[in-house]
Amino acid sequence: MTEPVVDSLVHARGLRKAYGEFEAVKGIDLDVRRGEAFGFLGPNGAGKSSTMRMIGAVSPPSGGVLRILGMDPVEHGPQIRGRLGVCPQDDTLDTELSVRENLTVYGRYFGLSRAECRERADELLDFVALSEKANERVEELSGGMKRRLTIARSLVSKPELLLLDEPTTGLDPQARHLLWDKLFRLKQSGVTLIITTHYMDEAEQLCDRLVVMDGGLIAAEGSPAELIRDYSTREVTELRFGPEVMASDHDALAGKVADLAHRVEVLPDRLLLYTDDGEKTVAAVHARGLQPAAVLVRRSTLEDVFLRLTGRTLVD
Repeated sequence: MTEPVVDSLVHARGLRKAYGEFEAVKGIDLDVRRGEAFGFLGPNGAGKSSTMRMIGAVSPPSGGVLRILGMDPVEHGPQIRGRLGVCPQDDTLDTELSVRENLTVYGRYFGLSRAECRERADELLDFVALSEKANERVEELSGGMKRRLTIARSLVSKPELLLLDEPTTGLDPQARHLLWDKLFRLKQSGVTLIITTHYMDEAEQLCDRLVVMDGGLIAAEGSPAELIRDYSTREVTELRFGPEVMASDHDALAGKVADLAHRVEVLPDRLLLYTDDGEKTVAAVHARGLQPAAVLVRRSTLEDVFLRLTGRTLVD
């Protein structure tokens, strides 16, 4: 068996998960190091959730090697789960209880005394900025407050490893940024984070390293900066043409500028030119007599990498 990376909290080699004849995870290798924020990106059906359930010791692997906190999740599931925190995609808070009671009751499941539960609840309510809401019913909270309370509840047992499944789905920008700040502070305190997200900016903000999964396999792995460097260019020039230019004409236009970029992507409403100097590319486009109706030069992002690796086709 391949030895885990030093200080690896999650070690997987050839990890597989099958449901009958369908293989959701097809043999992946990964190591999550202590103290980092590690992300899973991928379209629906890529295998992210199946992998997270195996890491959470609630779904046994179908093959390969998996070690969580140095233990086999099949043999030591309860011990592993006792040292994990899990923030599910959907809030599972008890709406009949108060905000504080959601934490104190949950703490009892981990064997904490009533005094420890009260102390821990006070600490966590302060951490997620909900102290003033402590005695209110959960159903009276906003969506962002509920997500913060769900994260607080996942921290009651002081976990070494926190699993977050789409932590900011459905939140407005202000609530998302507040949650990002809380997760960043958690990582600074030494908690290891594993995050699945559909938001590319979230992955760039939070993740030290990440994998892009597609079809049950890992398509790429690295830091956000490394992935952008390896799979995209420094800048992207977007060219939009007027309504008189039909979408069917974009292929011909792409042929006229193909040599000006490392790669040209043809979309129904615009051309994307992947280049290291966007302004220089724009000048060259104009020098060839082309007059786009609108031009945008932007830095390349993780979304460009994601779409290149997984495609733009909608996955149900």
